[in-house]
Parts: sequence; C-alpha cells; structure tokens
Amino acid sequence: MNENDNVDQSDLKGGTFWKKQKAVPGRPSPQKEVKNVAHHNSAPASSFQDFQESVRDAWEIEDDDEFGVADVKISKQVAKSAALSVLNSHRNRGAAKAPSAKTGVSATNAKSARGQPQIHVKPVLLPPIQSSSTKTASTSENNQGKIAKFQTLIESPLLNLDELRQLSWSGVPVEIRPNTWRLLAGYLPASLERRQQALERKRLDYWNLVNQYYDIKERDETHQDTYRQIHIDIPRMSPLIALFQQKAVQEMFERILFIWAIRHPASGYVQGINDLVTPFFIVFLQEVLTSDDNMDSVEISSLLEEKVKSIEADTFWCLSKFLDGIQDNYIFAQLGIQQKVNQLKDLIQRIDGSLHKHLQKHGIDYLQFSFRWMNNLLTRELPLRCSIRLWDTYLAEADSYASLHKYVCAAFLLNWRQQLLNEKDFQGLMLLLQNLPTQHWTDGDIGMLVAEAYRLKFTFADAPNHLQTGEIS
Repeated sequence: MNENDNVDQSDLKGGTFWKKQKAVPGRPSPQKEVKNVAHHNSAPASSFQDFQESVRDAWEIEDDDEFGVADVKISKQVAKSAALSVLNSHRNRGAAKAPSAKTGVSATNAKSARGQPQIHVKPVLLPPIQSSSTKTASTSENNQGKIAKFQTLIESPLLNLDELRQLSWSGVPVEIRPNTWRLLAGYLPASLERRQQALERKRLDYWNLVNQYYDIKERDETHQDTYRQIHIDIPRMSPLIALFQQKAVQEMFERILFIWAIRHPASGYVQGINDLVTPFFIVFLQEVLTSDDNMDSVEISSLLEEKVKSIEADTFWCLSKFLDGIQDNYIFAQLGIQQKVNQLKDLIQRIDGSLHKHLQKHGIDYLQFSFRWMNNLLTRELPLRCSIRLWDTYLAEADSYASLHKYVCAAFLLNWRQQLLNEKDFQGLMLLLQNLPTQHWTDGDIGMLVAEAYRLKFTFADAPNHLQTGEIS
C-alpha cells in the first residue's frame, strides 16, 4: 500500500540468487537420482549457530515470470475503504460488545500468580470443519455473494491478481480459502489453463527434493544438525492438540522444515518457523476433510496418500513464498527482528507516551514480549482461527505484509492499554503480556485489528519523528 495519501483524520478516529555449489539444491530433475548430498566446502560447523553465521545469503526467487504472476500492489483506495468500513461498523456496535473478548488479566489474578516463571498459555483452537450449524452461518446471502465474487475471479481465463488481493484483504471465505491462498502466494499461475499442470509439477518437485535430501542414509553434518533441531522442536509444538501429536503429522512438518532450511542456508532452520507452517497446513487439510470429520481427532494416516502428499507439498511451497517477505528475520542473529522490535518501541512512544512510560517505569523491555510477536507473527498470541484470518490480509498485502505487521503489533498492544496501565509492577505486566486473553476473539476482532493497523501505518509511516499525537484517553 502506498503510505503517502492524505486521510481525513475525522473519519479515522475511533532474477535468481542461487548459491553456485551443489550443496544448495535447486529444482531437481525427476530423472536424476541423488545418492549422496554434496558436502559444503567449508569445514563442518561446531554448532548450528556457527553454520548459520558461516553461510552466505542464497535466497531463491521462484519462477514467477514463468507463471505470469506480476508483482502487484494492493490498491490503496480499496484498502483504505476496507479499513474505514471495518472501523466504522465496529465503532457502532463497540459499546455492546461482549466483555470477554476484551477483558484482560485482572491485577488481583496477576498478583496471585507472582513468582511463576513466564507462564504462557498458547490459545491454539482448531477451526471447526463446517458442520451443519457452521454451514448455515457461512451460507448467508452476503457470504455467498462474496464467494461468488472470488469464484468469478479465480475461474477467469487470466486472473486479475490485483482484484483478488483487494477482495481478500478483508477476509477470505473458508470455502474458497485454499485456492485463494495458493494464488495470493504466487504458488499457482495466473493462467487458468496452465494451473493444474503447474500444480502437479510443483508437487512433484517437492517430493523429488524430499527423496534427494531427506530420505537418505547419510547427511552432511550441517544438515544433520538442522534435522536434529527440527526433530527436537516438532514434538513440543501444541502438546495439548492431538492432531499435532500424530507421528504422521510430525513427520510432515519435519520434512517441510528440513527442505526449507537446506534451500535457505543463509538462515537455516530457526525456532519459531515451525509455528508458521501450521496455518497453511490447517487450511489445506480442511480442504480434503468433510463435515463428518473432527479436526481434533482426524487420523492423517487414514486419509488417501495422494491427498496427504498434496497437503504437504502445497504447505511447503506456500510457506516458502510467504517467508520470502520476512527473510531478514532469520538471518545472522535475527537482527531483522531486533530492528522491528525497536521500531515498535519507537512507534508506541510516538502514539501513546503514557503507555510507553508505564512499561519503561516498571522495567519492561519490548524485546521481552514482542520478539515472539515478530518471530511468530502473533501465532502464539492468537487462536489459530484468528491467525488464519490475519494471514488472509497478510497474503493480500504480498511482500509489504512485513511492514504492516509492525503496525498490527502496535494496534495489538494498544488494544490492552487500560489493562496494562492497571498493572503496577513488572511481574503483573509480564504475566498479562504473555497471557493476553484472546481465546474468544473472532474474525471481527481481527478485522478491527488490521483496520486499526492500517490507520496507524497511514498516519505514522512517513510522519517525522517529532510528530507527537498526544496521549490516548
């Protein structure tokens, strides 16, 4: 989005860079069998951190030109209109909103938990498969009208990606989300005629990579270090969700993350990337399930092998495209994230000096709570259904979503302003910041969040640092 347009404040209130060595894989040839992975020229690193620091940047640019997907930016007029519409609609009913969605951890409850080391309850709530009741809600006239608009765009001979991004910014209906995400991510071509062929080829490409670099007896030492770290992290992911404890699901995540890591040696695998696999995995899993299936208890091994392999391949390619927009987050000590945390700190200081001073007074370092917000894109702070809705907007933003995310984090923090000001010591503040009560959040809350984030971005992105807006009441 262009950040230079003027806004009536009264309305707003309320090319390939492949590393030239065999150890970094490109698209494999289906006919070529690789029996051993070539070793890096450098000596094996003593740790994954050493390896991470020793390699050069080799971020890969996929064949977008072949697919005919242009680098299209979302229309600022449409985004502005969508943001204002959401803000206005929520303002009108804000007074009647159920308090559970906005109620913070009370000071009393916070103080009763003093001494507990950084307690955090991840509100992972799997989105329901469309049962009869949810189908009734989703088949409303308005939703059906929106679905029809999506289908008209997607089924046109040559996709207008700009229009698809504009339509997706305010949310994508669950029925049409899988194909929409594939297109927004640049995984599928704009040409309808070539789409199925391209999909089959990319899925085959992924499984050739798995055969050549994962399903082997001996690995390069640096690759083995990567595999060990992934193998340790995956079982810890969402331990209370039965779906993610299935061996078949964990193996899918291992393969996806391992292949991504060896294709991106500048960063390799970094803890937190595993959380970013989940939204794509769930969206593509929902596509193959029926209303009789229970997302919490479905056995992945009971599904057709072809469907499971398609879910995994699609998840990998969409994740890869998505991470291209935040690649600097995972390079060399994650300096990109540290920079974004500092930018968030400066932004809050400009927007709400009272809140900033309150956090500083009680010794709260922004890095202590917002590093995870940047590293995991709020996936650990929001229910999964809300993360998926948020990613509708991020995918619609294309490469500029990394810039928007900083303002989403600012809007997210400001949402809990009063509860934070009510806390009078470090422990109470940290307990609240690590357990923000979003369990009951809905798509409407995310719509409000991204609309406010866009307002902040529009107002502050190009404003001089001396521009202070005063205190928020």
